[in-house]
Amino acid sequence: MKFSLPSFGKSSVIGLDIGSNSVKAVEIAMKSRDKGFELRGLGQATLPPESIVQGAFLNSSAIVDTIRETMDSGRFSGKDVAASVSGHSVIVKRVNLPQMSREELEDQIQWEAEQYIPFDVNEVNLDFQILDSNEEEGQMDVLLVAAKKDLIDDYYQVITEAGLNPIAIDVAGFAIQNAFEVNYEQDPDAVTALVNIGAQVVNINVLRNGIPAFTRDIMTGGAQYTEEIQKALSVSFDEAEKIKMGGDQGGGQTQDVIPQEVEQAMRSVSDTVIGEIARSLDFFAATSADARISKVLLSGGGSKIAGFAAAFGERTGLETGEMNPLAHMLPSNGFEPEYLETMAPLMAVGIGLATRRLDR
Repeated sequence: MKFSLPSFGKSSVIGLDIGSNSVKAVEIAMKSRDKGFELRGLGQATLPPESIVQGAFLNSSAIVDTIRETMDSGRFSGKDVAASVSGHSVIVKRVNLPQMSREELEDQIQWEAEQYIPFDVNEVNLDFQILDSNEEEGQMDVLLVAAKKDLIDDYYQVITEAGLNPIAIDVAGFAIQNAFEVNYEQDPDAVTALVNIGAQVVNINVLRNGIPAFTRDIMTGGAQYTEEIQKALSVSFDEAEKIKMGGDQGGGQTQDVIPQEVEQAMRSVSDTVIGEIARSLDFFAATSADARISKVLLSGGGSKIAGFAAAFGERTGLETGEMNPLAHMLPSNGFEPEYLETMAPLMAVGIGLATRRLDR
């Protein structure tokens, strides 16, 4: 498992975002931090319902087929991909350790990790990043990351079976940070909360001085809207998905009945999802008295729900906006502007993964 901030080498990497509702893939050509990037390939395909539940791969063959469909739907030139993991099987901890060299920490990381992760250390893949060192006090801050090996193996298996070459497995929250950093000017004094609302997982990454100050994954998301609409209207999953995103009402119901029922169901789910996120942000605020969140940027399919951003800002009292992971993209890329506008909120993880480069 590898994680890092964006680098700009020669070889392109496809960012492959395997979500619980759909698979997204994106390939970019990075010019520079100042000049932006070109979109080389972009694809998406929907997974059959319950292919992935609470992070568990329940239908691997369907996931493989969907990855292939995603790759076929875009204009991709390579096979090297970076993917990401999140959820309960991934632990991210910022820890304070005695001062030592990176080589020394590599030798000791397994013993150090045992004190901070709730899993058997032999059942996880470990990685770390030294964030800051205080030689006078003999201490250093380290970002420790652990992911269960069986989770990594699941991703490796479906990616290779789809005919692709997995070169890195990242953490979804870090990938979102990468997308933010290649698209937005950085204010060292600002504390920015990046919140990505997927179908079953919400990724939170609070940045301070360009470094993750707080990370958390919440097992909730956009799938709850679909479930509540299904219950309220007695419609199929596909019909509920269309209604959720403002599509065909379906079901043969009358227009004057459905909107009120849908609105009530959507409002109830929004209250629940926003409440879960707000509690995490409140926890960060309570444990970081000198670091007040300046702004929240939302991404992911859940952020497209009508009225969600406004309700989030009202509930939290925080300045809230929608993150555009394609904001720094160069024009004339051959993709329809309307399509990109629709896809942009979904591409935060994929763009962040696609910023990786292999130097050969």
